[in-house]
Amino acid sequence: MAEPDHLIFAAPDLDAGAAWLEQHLGVALATGGKHARMGTHNRLLGLGENFYLELIAIDPSAPPPERPRWFALDRLPAQDRPRLIHWAARSNDISRDAAASSEDLGEILPMERGDYRWRISVPADGRLPGDGLVPTLIQWDVPFHPAQRLPDAGCRLMKLEGFHPQPARIRTALASLGLGSRLDVHACAAAEPAQLVAYLRTPRGLIELD
Repeated sequence: MAEPDHLIFAAPDLDAGAAWLEQHLGVALATGGKHARMGTHNRLLGLGENFYLELIAIDPSAPPPERPRWFALDRLPAQDRPRLIHWAARSNDISRDAAASSEDLGEILPMERGDYRWRISVPADGRLPGDGLVPTLIQWDVPFHPAQRLPDAGCRLMKLEGFHPQPARIRTALASLGLGSRLDVHACAAAEPAQLVAYLRTPRGLIELD
């Protein structure tokens, strides 16, 4: 039903986050743009055909949005490096797939940036579905994909895994979206926070990002 679309990294400051990520991976991020409706901006890294990494942060030059920002960015703690907080899955019928999800994915909002147009699921309070492990759904309403316009930096996703105190709940939600094989979900202690981990093949070798 859905297919992995992109990884979502969050940072308190876009420039500082990009500098850290570029140094860690040994590749340059591409310029992204601004999301006026959410008061955020981003930079991007291609990870192959129709898949990419998004580094996103609150845009300090933008007016505050009229609603909570997506991806729980309003509650992002001050931290010294970007974190892998979430992922998005691409749908060709977002209303159908959101309705099929056993996890509440929120409302479907239209978005735009430059010549991109898309619809995306966003909970009203801006939280991360499944504590970040159940993907946000996105449907591109243009005949091109961001990854197609990004330079090939030689990076690819090799594996994506998650840790959650209620792994059965997360597995059920992934299965309801047809994504049960796309994320390995493991149990963690009830007192531990949920965590998403990506393993990227880069020009510097295999790098773990969380």
